[in-house]
Amino acid sequence: MSVQPFHEGELAVQERAGERDLARRIGAGISPRIIEGALPFLGRQRLLAITIAGDDGLVWTSVWCGEPGFATSVDGQRVSIRRPLMSLSAHDPVLPRLAAGRDVGMLAIELTSRRRLRINGTVEAISDDEIQVVVRESVGNCPKYIQQRAPHLAATAVPSRHCESGRTLDQERRELVERADTAFVGSVHPSRGADASHRGGTPGFIRVVDATTLRIPDYRGNSMFMTLGNFESNPRASLVALDFERGRAVSFSGSASLEFGVEDPHQPTGGTGRYWKLNVREWVQFDLPHSVRWELIDASPFNP
Repeated sequence: MSVQPFHEGELAVQERAGERDLARRIGAGISPRIIEGALPFLGRQRLLAITIAGDDGLVWTSVWCGEPGFATSVDGQRVSIRRPLMSLSAHDPVLPRLAAGRDVGMLAIELTSRRRLRINGTVEAISDDEIQVVVRESVGNCPKYIQQRAPHLAATAVPSRHCESGRTLDQERRELVERADTAFVGSVHPSRGADASHRGGTPGFIRVVDATTLRIPDYRGNSMFMTLGNFESNPRASLVALDFERGRAVSFSGSASLEFGVEDPHQPTGGTGRYWKLNVREWVQFDLPHSVRWELIDASPFNP
């Protein structure tokens, strides 16, 4: 007997959105391992979004960067992250919360080709040289809403900034969020584990509602609703917004709530009428690696 690829939260949102039949067909692509054809893709990547839930109950999402080959899989059943090849901020919010047996969600993304690979699993072992993750499920995602960027080695070093953190959005954090055209969202399901997913749009697609609230539109996607489905079952959430031009990222942790049947002309959804709000409890800002610059080539033609 085949295992149901979707949990109760995903099924509920699929039904509410009227996309259950489409999700059933697309869900056949979810695999309990990374398919063989995706292994070379993973090994080429410089950018990995990663989500984890800490002992305090908060969910955090970050971006890990490194040289090609810092994240690899030989057999599709385990992912090896080689720490000597990584360029990671000392203020990264995910690494300190890693522990063997803890669930993680990962998204390998290639901004140049607009390809991405979702990998969810469990940390098996951590050492000074390597982080090993056992794969629970993996699926390729569509290229929509990814802004095309090309990585270039930086000619000059940029001084690192001090770590900044808080509980409310000040003017600097508001401006960073409103400039962002790329973000990653983290969610957690009680039995299916953690998940990391991409969100993109024109600058301003993430709306700062007030000092503790962000609103994000939910565009048309693959109809599986893995993120919104997790929120339906468990509201814990995170969002990391990237400022590629200034080499910064700010990660927010809090709780999510869903909105259906609303269409704000100042924050279009592309016709879905769906949003989700993040009630921010904490945030931390950190530097992206200064050795690489990401040059914007083209905005996604799918952005509303």
